[in-house]
Amino acid sequence: MRLSSLFITGGIFLAAGGLSLVTANFAARAVERASLSGVLSELDTDGLTWAEVDTNGLQVFLFGTAPDEATRFQALSAAGRVVDASRVIDQMLVVEPEDHAPPSFSVEILRNDAGVSVIGLVPVETDRAALIERFAKLADGVEVSDLLETADFPAPDGWTEALDYAATALRDLPRSKVSVEPGRVSIKAMTESPEARSRLETALTRRKPEDMRLALDLTAPRPVISPFTLRFSIDDGGARFDACSADTEEARDRILRAAGNAGLEGKSTCRLGLGVPSRRWADAAEISIAKLAELGGGTLTFSNADISLVAPEGTNQARFDRIVGELDAALPDLFALNAVLPKAPKEAPEGTPEFVAILNPEGGVQLRGRLGSEQARSTADSYARALFSSGAVYTAARVTEGMPSDWSVRTLAGMEALALLAHGSVTVTPDMLTISGKTGNADASTMIADLLVSKLGETTAFDIDVEYIEALDPIAALPTPEECEAKIVQIIGNRKITFEPGSAKLDASAKGLMDELADMLKQCGDIPLEIGGHTDSQGREIMNEELSRDRAQAVLDALRSRRVPVRSYSVKGYGEALPIADNDTEEGREANRRIEFKLLKPVAEEGEEGKDPGDSDPVAADAADPDAAKPPAGEGTVDE
Repeated sequence: MRLSSLFITGGIFLAAGGLSLVTANFAARAVERASLSGVLSELDTDGLTWAEVDTNGLQVFLFGTAPDEATRFQALSAAGRVVDASRVIDQMLVVEPEDHAPPSFSVEILRNDAGVSVIGLVPVETDRAALIERFAKLADGVEVSDLLETADFPAPDGWTEALDYAATALRDLPRSKVSVEPGRVSIKAMTESPEARSRLETALTRRKPEDMRLALDLTAPRPVISPFTLRFSIDDGGARFDACSADTEEARDRILRAAGNAGLEGKSTCRLGLGVPSRRWADAAEISIAKLAELGGGTLTFSNADISLVAPEGTNQARFDRIVGELDAALPDLFALNAVLPKAPKEAPEGTPEFVAILNPEGGVQLRGRLGSEQARSTADSYARALFSSGAVYTAARVTEGMPSDWSVRTLAGMEALALLAHGSVTVTPDMLTISGKTGNADASTMIADLLVSKLGETTAFDIDVEYIEALDPIAALPTPEECEAKIVQIIGNRKITFEPGSAKLDASAKGLMDELADMLKQCGDIPLEIGGHTDSQGREIMNEELSRDRAQAVLDALRSRRVPVRSYSVKGYGEALPIADNDTEEGREANRRIEFKLLKPVAEEGEEGKDPGDSDPVAADAADPDAAKPPAGEGTVDE
């Protein structure tokens, strides 16, 4: 009986277990079918018919080959919307694209007193070690931070030229950031002065490859302006600035806008600098210019916080008083106004004293008119010789007693202002100082106004008629590298750069030609120029190559000793490799012994052995075209 109970109980448990297994199996299959059908339905809804689905319990497997990564991720997302994302097992593949899109190559170069840092992505064909070595030379012993990565793609068009230009330009940029992209270079740098900024901008622009884009952001410390000056006039000729100063870009824009409202036409500038007497400089300038326009004309002069307003002759007294009173009340604290309403001048008596200084285009200076004493005449003559050339001054001024007490100060200030021009004249009378002429300095009018205000005071009447001529600007008028190349041909002509027989020592007869070349090349500035030496075929080939290189180096040294900027120059000895005439005749050998000047242009040649990847392949016109009916640009004689 007891055994029967045990069997019955065991049978019940076995039956219950079997039923549970069957129920669980049916439940699992139901879950699998539901998951399978749900995921398939979601994939079909999204148009992902390439994807296949399988289930194993709670796990959902995705199979198939996706056309791209984005579509594969879309399939995972679709499955995750039906079942928990942790149950989805990704076993999908992605079609390999036939061609990978090349990455965007770029380099950022940072240079400061601490060294050079380079970061970016470059093509694998870029000689990274040589590039870092070029930067290391600039870093002057400080380690270069190399953060470059490479990608196995060909260099895009314009990449090699842009990178070479950037590496070459960096030597002139001790504090800078240079960004390089294919066909484009952006330079942001700090210079020591506005003049240095202009010179650097000109040099960088001239060296730029023709097909490369260049973006320059060059800054310079703002100069200290003392006195802080503004001079604005309205007369029959219209409104104009003789001088304009501002402390910020916003102040400059406000002042120029006020001048435009007062009748100023055309483009005008207002220099930025330090030394403003009040942060409300722009407020005072705006108000004063507006009131001058309300008067209908006159001259407004600021010298620091002192303001002089000279109304036009004949202005109604009541109108003058009202406008001056309103201006005085509206001016910010610290500014002091001195307003003058000139009376109609009496007719100048015959013999009104006058002093005239004339600077001619050749540099000669003539002093004429009246001076108050023999000592004043001697002082004027000595001062003119100090300002100009002592041998170019001709003094024809006569001594007249009874001159105004400030006459000597006015004449000396006028001559100092004249020295700021290329040529012109200054006329001094008791009531007016007039200066006119031409200059290559775009800021000459402002500088003259500053000078006269500081020397003679803001109430002094003066008139400035100065014209800026770009051809007289020593920076803007610099010849292009191509023009320099042509001038070399012109200077050398039929002459030769000669050497002592069998040596690299320049012959004494070459001195005059080297002097002429040096004078011209100084005007060209920093241009990439190759000096190449050539020989005839007499003697051993290796010795000819060494001799030609030594002679090219001797020419470079001669130019350096004459203070030509030769940092971008290079020398190369070609030996007998590039003849321009038949070496079987004496005349041909004489023609082959020569020195050539070539302008280097950044055109890279692939596969050139022994070439620094930062160098550019010379694409130059020889100093003399061997096919033209003219002699070579320069030659060296060789005694073999």
